[in-house]
Amino acid sequence: MLDDMFDYVENIRERPVWQPIPDAIRNGAHGRLPHESSDLASVHDAFMQTILPYSAGNVHPGFMGWVQGGGTPVGMLAEMVSAGLNANLGGRDQMPIEIEHQVAGWMRDLFGFPKSATGIFVTGTSMANLVGVLVARTAACGIAVRRTGVNLQERRLVSYASAGAHSSISQALEIAGLGSDSLRLVPTNDRFEMDLCTLERLIEEDRRAGFEPFLILGTAGSVDVGAIDDLAAIADVAAREHLWFHVDGAFGALGMLAPEIAPRLTGIERADSLAFDFHKWGQVPYDAGFVLVRDGALHRRTFASSSAYLTRANRAMNAGSPWPCDFGPDLSRSFRALKTWFTFMVYGSDRIGAAIARTCSLAQYMKQEIEANSELELLAPVALNIVCFRFQIDDRVEAMSSQGASYSDAVNAEICALIQESGIAAPSTTIIRGRLAIRAAIVNHRTASEDVDALLAAVVQFGRSRVALLRKTS
Repeated sequence: MLDDMFDYVENIRERPVWQPIPDAIRNGAHGRLPHESSDLASVHDAFMQTILPYSAGNVHPGFMGWVQGGGTPVGMLAEMVSAGLNANLGGRDQMPIEIEHQVAGWMRDLFGFPKSATGIFVTGTSMANLVGVLVARTAACGIAVRRTGVNLQERRLVSYASAGAHSSISQALEIAGLGSDSLRLVPTNDRFEMDLCTLERLIEEDRRAGFEPFLILGTAGSVDVGAIDDLAAIADVAAREHLWFHVDGAFGALGMLAPEIAPRLTGIERADSLAFDFHKWGQVPYDAGFVLVRDGALHRRTFASSSAYLTRANRAMNAGSPWPCDFGPDLSRSFRALKTWFTFMVYGSDRIGAAIARTCSLAQYMKQEIEANSELELLAPVALNIVCFRFQIDDRVEAMSSQGASYSDAVNAEICALIQESGIAAPSTTIIRGRLAIRAAIVNHRTASEDVDALLAAVVQFGRSRVALLRKTS
């Protein structure tokens, strides 16, 4: 089984990035619960034939559709070792928790947080954003909010985030009982960064209307275009207005590892809480999200609870308090820290940072190639590693179509689907200022310029054939 996975990674370029699941294989996954045992080799063969070929393909260097890391053999082996150890990191006095503390210490140093700050592994930034919102809610309402809930607070709390913020932000507010209506989406400027003048105006207007601003959420690497909000300026506003400052740094925060990118994250060290993923730019296998909270005592008060089965002591296995379960909603927690620890110990932060910088360089190369090709159009600035573009459709061609101006959107959506189905590459689509864009997010450390070239060539090829078909039928 291990040899097969090494072969899979080593020969990944020989495979399509993605391929449709045949009906027979899909239907075969809906069989009944097995009552009898089976030979391990036959079950593994079923995996190799019916599961491995039909994954999303983010290990492949041609996968550029979403911000997903490619993993490494080191991380794979660490995950195997972790599964063998089968440690539950909810609590108890055990060395795996000390490794999680060590990684948290590395992150405190990387982001300039004080030693009193606390951090824990979670599934991903969606959960990390929720933790940040819940701690901010405690800061605003006091510890009593855990008992009474927000319904008895008699306060109308509101928060602010860029219009380009991830959907997990509004979902976190919903789960926290504040509701998505409490989130003010601040328009962005021409660089897709939060407009600070509008932010300050909205805060003032809300206060006059009887609302209580309590939270500003900055974005370090927006989901659509990879924009970084002016974090230092947002930190100034938050300090002046006495608001909690949370940063969603899902993938962009780890740009701190790359000297070329780190200066653009100035201000992140002033965040009250910071959410990010190791499984994106850090190339750690899924899942490995993380959250840092500046006020460790407040972080603990937000989640810690006393139960008889969680009794603490100064000796034996009940020592080591506080435990990770005091800082988040999970009592059962896997040893996510181990694969992260292995990744940093084996490769080193400099090499990981160099891989991050390289993905941004490839994005700039892609931008230049698009700008040099009259058949392609760049739709947004390339801030980090995400490139949004489209195949250009001549106005006269659009006029030939019954769809009119929306024909360009339809063609580019079709191009994206055709490329995915071809197995050449895996881009995605998004909407940029009302226009459908083909989106390439370069995250995988295996991706090279030839993969960028292959994607752009495919866009042009499928775009030309689609337009030729229209002309032939008109």
